[in-house]
Amino acid sequence: MESISFNSLPDDCISKILSLTTPRDVCRCSPISLDLRIAGFSNVAWEKFLPSDYQNILSGSVFPMHCSSKKELYFRLCDSVLIEGGKKNFWLEKSTGKKCYMLSASDLSIPWGNDSLHWSWKPLAQSRFPEVAELRTISWLEIQGEINARILSPKTKYAAYLVLKIADRAYGLNAIPSEISVEVGDQISAGTAYMQNQDTQKQNLGRLLFSNRMEVLKSRLIEGDQRIPCDRKDGWMEIELGEFFIDGGDEGEIKMSLKEIKGQQLKGGLIIEGIEVRPKE
Repeated sequence: MESISFNSLPDDCISKILSLTTPRDVCRCSPISLDLRIAGFSNVAWEKFLPSDYQNILSGSVFPMHCSSKKELYFRLCDSVLIEGGKKNFWLEKSTGKKCYMLSASDLSIPWGNDSLHWSWKPLAQSRFPEVAELRTISWLEIQGEINARILSPKTKYAAYLVLKIADRAYGLNAIPSEISVEVGDQISAGTAYMQNQDTQKQNLGRLLFSNRMEVLKSRLIEGDQRIPCDRKDGWMEIELGEFFIDGGDEGEIKMSLKEIKGQQLKGGLIIEGIEVRPKE
């Protein structure tokens, strides 16, 4: 049987083959030959990498997007787009095309969030949203968000992250750890988190050992992983709330939360940008 050279294949056939790979693979293959470079610009390949509901996402964009090709659209979506009146941010993971979302603080459920005595809402230059929420003073801290499983990428492990800053004048946030959880149906991923760096955490843990009241409160917390904020490249910090797996065809709300409601300790200075949901390796 006579063999067929890859370069002798029609361009649309090469484009179809590339569409079965990943965006990263297409970008890596393009410099190899002129045929692969041409096929690497094909709408056939790049439309395959776009989410099936990308038209609905674009229709909900705060700012209209005009792109000359599916490849350009793909990379524009990798840079993120504000949707739903600026309450959510959407983007694609560049190497895989997996869907990512961030729920703004205004899209979260925050008890007494509209009470100016407890919370203030203000623009912040480092935020991607029009407003962030800053805690003034409260003893009952609870932040909850929900996202529907059907809008996420199938066959993907995700994690949810609370994106935050701590103001210089913050107080009372570290008396006892906050409870964190991600709930999918009847499955719950739960743990605790400290809103501080590791050195401060060790100091406060030492104080807890000598406080009967704090020992009692600590015993009432959900057992699980204890987490602390990690720095992000965008100047914010994040705390992982938990992880979950989207199998495909899933329905229902994924519930994500952080709360500290047992200490009866006044606290303030927590700045919330939102909750981010993105694939986890």
